[in-house]
Amino acid sequence: MFRSSLRHGAVAVTMLTLVSGCAVDRVAAPPGPVEVTPMHMALRHLPHPERKVVAAVYRYPDLTGQFKPTDTITSYSRAVSQGGAAILIKALTDAGNGAWFTVAEREGLDFLLKERAIIRETREMFLGPDGRKLPPPPPLVYAGIMLDGGIVGYDSNTLTGGAGARYLGIGGNVEYREDTVTVSLRAISTQTGEVLKVVTAKKTILSYGISANVFRFIGFRDLLEVEAGLTENEPGVVALQQAIEQAVYAMIVEGSMSNLWKFQDPAEGQKVVDHYMLAQAATIDPQRVQEMQQAEPAKVKSEQGERDRAERDASARGQKGSSGSPMAMHEASEPYGSFQVARASEQAGGQ
Repeated sequence: MFRSSLRHGAVAVTMLTLVSGCAVDRVAAPPGPVEVTPMHMALRHLPHPERKVVAAVYRYPDLTGQFKPTDTITSYSRAVSQGGAAILIKALTDAGNGAWFTVAEREGLDFLLKERAIIRETREMFLGPDGRKLPPPPPLVYAGIMLDGGIVGYDSNTLTGGAGARYLGIGGNVEYREDTVTVSLRAISTQTGEVLKVVTAKKTILSYGISANVFRFIGFRDLLEVEAGLTENEPGVVALQQAIEQAVYAMIVEGSMSNLWKFQDPAEGQKVVDHYMLAQAATIDPQRVQEMQQAEPAKVKSEQGERDRAERDASARGQKGSSGSPMAMHEASEPYGSFQVARASEQAGGQ
C-alpha cells in the first residue's frame, strides 16, 4: 500500500514538473523583432516612383465599435488595435523601401507646433556664435494628398469547426475559428478636397486548439487521467498590419493605373499592375485568370501602347493647364516641391 502510494506520488510530481517546465519555456522566450510577413516584403519591394509623394495622416480610427468577443464574461477590451494610424504611417514609410511617400506629421501636430514655438522664441532671445540673429525654424512640409479611412469591419466567427474521437478512454479533438478584419483607405487632394482613390482590404484571423486526454482504470482501484492541450491565436495586430499594408499596396497600384503617379521604370511597374489585376480577377472569376494568362503577346503589346499614349496625352493636358485630369490636379497640389522647399530653407538657416 505504501509503495503504491509512493509510486503514484512520484508519477504525479514528474507530470507536474514536465507541465511547469513547458510553461516556463513558453514564458521565458526572449524578445525578438516583429514578424516579417509576405505582404510586408511585397510592399517593400515595390518599384520606385518617378517622384516622392508627400502624404498626411491625421487619423486612422477603429470605426467598428466592437469589443473583444468572449464566451464567458463581458469584456470591454476593443476587438482590434487602436493604433491604426501608427501602423499606416509605418506602412507608408516602408513602401518601396521608403521611396514612395514622405509622411508629414499630423497626428501629433499640436505638440509639434508647441515645440516649434519654443524654438522660435529661443532663437529670438539669443544670438548665434557669430553674434548675428538666429533664423526662424524652416517651414513645415505640406502634403499633396491626405490619407484617411479606418478599420471598418471586424466579423467574429466567420468560420468555425472541429473534429474529435475517443476509443477505450483515449481521445482528442481539434477546434478552429476564423475572424475577419476589414480596412478602408482613401486618398484626398489637399487642394481641391476631391477623393482621388478609395481601396479596401481584409485579412482573416485564425485561431485553433488541439487537446488530448486519457481516462481509464489501470487497476481495480487505480485511475489514470491525463489531459493536454495547445491553443494558438494569430495576433490581431499582425493581421491588422497586413490588411493596412495590402491597402497601401492597392492604393499605389490603382493610383498608377489612374495616372495619379507613375513608376520610375514603366516595365517593372506594368509587371506589378498585371500581377495585381491577376490577383483581383482570381477573387471574382477564375476563368478570367486563365484568359489573362493565355493572352497573346501582340495584344498585350497593343494594350501597353494604348496606355502609353493615354498617359502622354494626360501629361500634355496637365502641362497646358487642363483641370479635368486627376494627374493635372495632383501636379497642381505640389506634393513634391514642399519637401524640397523645406530642405532648402533648413540648409539656408544652418548657414
